[in-house]
Amino acid sequence: MSDNLNKLSGQGVSIWLDDISRERLRTGNLEQLIREKNVVGVTSNPTIFAGALSKGDAYNAQLHDLAVRGVTVEEAVRAITTYDIRWAADVLRPVYDSTGGVDGRVSLEVDPRLARESEKTVAEARALWWMVDRPNLFIKIPATLEGLPAITQALSEGISVNVTLIFSLERYRAVMDAWLAGLEAAQAKGLDLASIESVASFFVSRVDTEIDKRLDKLGKPELKGKAGIANARLAYAAYEEAVSSERWQRLRAAGARPQRPLWASTGVKNPDYSDTMYVDQLVAPGTVNTMPEKTLDSTADHAQITGDTVRPFYEQAWNTMAALKDAGIDYDDVVRVLEDEGVEKFEASWNELLESVTKNLVP
Repeated sequence: MSDNLNKLSGQGVSIWLDDISRERLRTGNLEQLIREKNVVGVTSNPTIFAGALSKGDAYNAQLHDLAVRGVTVEEAVRAITTYDIRWAADVLRPVYDSTGGVDGRVSLEVDPRLARESEKTVAEARALWWMVDRPNLFIKIPATLEGLPAITQALSEGISVNVTLIFSLERYRAVMDAWLAGLEAAQAKGLDLASIESVASFFVSRVDTEIDKRLDKLGKPELKGKAGIANARLAYAAYEEAVSSERWQRLRAAGARPQRPLWASTGVKNPDYSDTMYVDQLVAPGTVNTMPEKTLDSTADHAQITGDTVRPFYEQAWNTMAALKDAGIDYDDVVRVLEDEGVEKFEASWNELLESVTKNLVP
């Protein structure tokens, strides 16, 4: 195993792979990454599935059977995605067992077209939880305003949740409130709180992409590439505040586990930046970093893992955000645009997935 990946894991960062495909599963590649690259979890999203289905012939046999059965396109998509997630969950089950259920997790997202509909999101979460039927599953629910009550409801029913598409500190605090409310409701129902896990996926590189674009227009290039990391560091500060509250301490005493911050969108999009910057500079205990394979390989090869690079830099992060505001960056507008674009992108990928299945659903 890579020294860098061992160091990262040793700092309390769980390394998850931000990718899944039938080909990766059937060739044993995921098992290899678990053995050799410290991978202890997997995340998926509609874009990843759309890409997987467009390559190779790994899905042909299942698509043929689904076509012979005459299922609808949407039923076929659910059959295909849950098949892969179930398989990945089984591959990761030893990790789940050895970590007491903390890691060894696989995430499956609700239909992104439901992102603004609370009741339908909950119904979808229940259906996916039942279909995959694995204790190490996470159901991904977007952190839209409408997603917040769905998060609470799902957790209250014992469904483990990966909250996705978090960009703003204010929304992140609302997510943690929804998480705590869900656990409190689950406790009132007599559920085992230790069996309910959650992570909160705080997006990083997309923040820099949007703000850098605005800084170029403002003629402030010296501030580029700083917002994403500063924003994430302040999110961790908000997390520390939440888990130091009396409200959380009562739940922890009843067996609940913390909702870990998960750094998402950690593939660097600007080639001028270090390709491991969203790994090196976001090392903190009790976090997850979900990486595309390219970032995972870069981390193994040349990351600079020097210890905690979050908590010692809170003041610097606040100063960065203040400088961005002074430069004319409207943070509230940035995060609103990013959330809207995030939902739209996943909807587009979902439609691409539906179209791909439609074309290939031939007896």
